[in-house]
Amino acid sequence: MRSLAFLASAALVSSVAGQYTATYDPANLPDKTEADQSGTNNCGTSNSQDSMCQNVYVNSASDFCVWGPPKPNGVIGEIEQIVVSYCTAPGRGTRLMPEGTLKSAHFVKTPDYVQVTGVGDFTKIGIKRGDEGGELDPHGADRLGNPHGGLVFSNAFSPGPSGLGVQMHEWTNFQSATEYCIRACKDGPDAKKRCQHIYDLTGCGWNIPGDYGDGFTNCEGDSTIPMGLYPQPDGSTSTFRQGQPNTPPPHPAASTSMCTTLKSFAVGTPASATVTPTSSGRSAQATSASPTGTGAPNSNSASNLEVARGVSIAIAIGGVLSVMAGAGLYVL
Repeated sequence: MRSLAFLASAALVSSVAGQYTATYDPANLPDKTEADQSGTNNCGTSNSQDSMCQNVYVNSASDFCVWGPPKPNGVIGEIEQIVVSYCTAPGRGTRLMPEGTLKSAHFVKTPDYVQVTGVGDFTKIGIKRGDEGGELDPHGADRLGNPHGGLVFSNAFSPGPSGLGVQMHEWTNFQSATEYCIRACKDGPDAKKRCQHIYDLTGCGWNIPGDYGDGFTNCEGDSTIPMGLYPQPDGSTSTFRQGQPNTPPPHPAASTSMCTTLKSFAVGTPASATVTPTSSGRSAQATSASPTGTGAPNSNSASNLEVARGVSIAIAIGGVLSVMAGAGLYVL
C-alpha cells in the first residue's frame, strides 16, 4: 500500500485552473507516472550508467540534466518516448554525463522560467553521430509525455517541501548530437506559451534564444517574448504556425545580469565556487579550486580538462579534499 504522504503529494492539484492532474515531490516518487512508461521515476540515489531514471533537474550550469538514449546510437526523433536522464550531479539515481560531454552550459533564471543552453559531444551519451535531434516535452502526439513519464524539477524558484525543488509541469528540450537547450517554466497563466511545444522543427536557437558560446555561466535575466508570438505596431500579436511558407526570425536572447562564471566543475560531484563581483557590479565571476590530479586541456573551445577514466582526481574545496573516480572536470 502506498503511503499517505505519497498519496497526498500525488493528489496535489496545480493552482493554475486545474491545468495539471498531479504534482510530485522529488523525494517521494512512484515507480511510474504515465502509461506505457519504459523507465522509472522512483530512481533512488545511486547513479548508474544503466539507470532507467526519467527525472530531469534544472538547477544551475553545473547541476542539470538532459534527455538521451537508453542504448547507444540512438536517434532522438525515433526514441523520444523512451529517453532517459543524463545529469551532471550525483545522488538522484540517474546516469551521469561522461567526461568530455559538455563544451558549454549557460544557465539563466528569469521571473518565468529557467533554462540551460550550450553545446557538447552527445555521442558520449549515446546519440548517433550526425543526429540533428528532436524535441522532448510533456505533450506528445499520443497525449503522453516524451518521454512517457518524464518529470522535470527545479530548486530555482522554491526548495519545495523536501528541499529538492518542485515539479515544473511545462518544459521543452531540444537535443541533438552537438547542441542542447532545455527550458522549464514556472507554473502560471503563461507557462504553456513560454514553454511551447508545437515548433519541433525549428530547433534550439529559434525556440530558446540564449548563449550557445564558450564557457559555463549562471545568470539572472529577463523573460523573452514567447516563441512564435510577434507583437505588431497596432498592439495586436501575430502568431506563427509551423508549416507556414516563411519562418520568422527568432526573438533575440534577453538581457542578463548578476552572472557568475564557473572556472571549473566536475561531473559527478556537487559544484563549489566562490563568487567575486566585477567592477561593473552587474556580473560576477566564480573561482574554483584547481585539480591536483593529472590531465591536460584539449583543444575544445570550452577547454575541457580530460581525466583518464578510472583515475581518481582530487579537488581542493575550501581546504577539504574530495576524491572522485573517473569524474570529468570542465574548465573555462
